[in-house]
Amino acid sequence: MSKPVKNLVTKQYAEAIGDVSGAVVIDIRGIEANQNNELRGALNEKGIKITVVKNSLAKRAISGTTLEPIGELLTGACAFVYPTGEDVSVVNVARELIEQAKTLEKLEFKGALLEGIVFQPDQIEALSKYPTREEAQAQVVQLILSPAQNLVGAILGPGRKIASIVKAVEEKLENGEEIKKAG
Repeated sequence: MSKPVKNLVTKQYAEAIGDVSGAVVIDIRGIEANQNNELRGALNEKGIKITVVKNSLAKRAISGTTLEPIGELLTGACAFVYPTGEDVSVVNVARELIEQAKTLEKLEFKGALLEGIVFQPDQIEALSKYPTREEAQAQVVQLILSPAQNLVGAILGPGRKIASIVKAVEEKLENGEEIKKAG
């Protein structure tokens, strides 16, 4: 490959994956063309893209970016699998790839990068079980609101009891029943 072509390919890699904060690296050798197309289509529908890379050029493209630590995983045939939108995270990518790997026996994980942390191939399943950013935010909000909900319940509880007693007294008076003094 000539130097201008290498520069062009490196530039294309940088444009495609340069501002991605995390990715999963896989090997898709041995997957039949139809299965490969189905995999790409299924991932594309979920906002996930696959880019097969030439390792040396990919390492140059990610040099100095947040993806640089993933360069150590680039050995042999590699493809980057990464989210294309802000509403999809590397956790979603890992979950989807784990699901796809159930039917694609030749799909091999090489590792992943999330928030600067490199995950080895045997850690991808654990990564898929992490909460996404939205799930983590929801958990934090629930933790913050839980004590407040308990406090409101404790404050309103006695008031509800009094209101129910007053309502019972009111109903008895409306029905003409006599109210006896508790004793």
